Amino acid sequence: MSATVLKPWFLLSPALMLLVGLLVAPLTIMAVYTLFLSVDIGVDEADLGLRNWWALLTDPYYHYALWKTARVAVITTVICVVVGFVPAYVIASSRSERRWLLMLLLLLPFWISFVIRTMSWIYVLGARGAINTILMWLGVISEPVEMLYTEAAVIMGLVHFMLPFTILNIFVAIEASDRNLVAVARTLGATAFGAFREVTLPLAMPGVATGALLTFVLSAGSYVTPIILGGPDDFLFGNLIFSTVMIEINWPMGSTLAFALLFILGGSILIYNRYFGLERLTRGLA
Repeated sequence: MSATVLKPWFLLSPALMLLVGLLVAPLTIMAVYTLFLSVDIGVDEADLGLRNWWALLTDPYYHYALWKTARVAVITTVICVVVGFVPAYVIASSRSERRWLLMLLLLLPFWISFVIRTMSWIYVLGARGAINTILMWLGVISEPVEMLYTEAAVIMGLVHFMLPFTILNIFVAIEASDRNLVAVARTLGATAFGAFREVTLPLAMPGVATGALLTFVLSAGSYVTPIILGGPDDFLFGNLIFSTVMIEINWPMGSTLAFALLFILGGSILIYNRYFGLERLTRGLA
């Protein structure tokens, strides 16, 4: 081979070695572990069968975990898209001298640790938290309402974390659209709402889809938020993987569960790529 042909591969070699060492090799080891069988705590034997996959497909407990994860992720995604569209539209429509301040307010949550932001909800939703304290002071309730350690609390925590991602992607889609199209629609007799419905909203849909995909994938793979804000029954599939690997020390089953989640989320990404293209995923963070 000529030097011209080898040069790109030489330049890419550091990144390729990192990719192989940090992604391909661990995934290969996990794939091999799915063929093992746990016989005792921390003791595995080469079964070279599909018992772990059969357990995943036949055990209703795993089906419930998948269903609960999908439900929480979908609800979180819908809330983020509906709530996030308005601030994204306002930021995109604002004047340049105000836009930097609005963008700064949007990016401020990224300056604080995700765990700290999640734990802050304990002081909002707890029995002696801000909401219960205010409601009892106003006389609306006589005793604290149980809001913490519920599925609703988990969803609120996930929305708090995912909302900036959704707003950024919708903002980028609206900002990249041709503003003259709205003026043309108004000139042709469309009302302000009609121009928004027929022009702005369709042009923003790729950003909505991108934000929805990121929110769904990150929510479905989350395990920190359910641990902090959820109760014993408010676990997601990520918590199931964590407990299987770290508490039960069942690496074969944990690897199988991890690959199952990988296949499901990977399928969602493939569907998105079919209709929108993966290159849109990077625009919201550019």
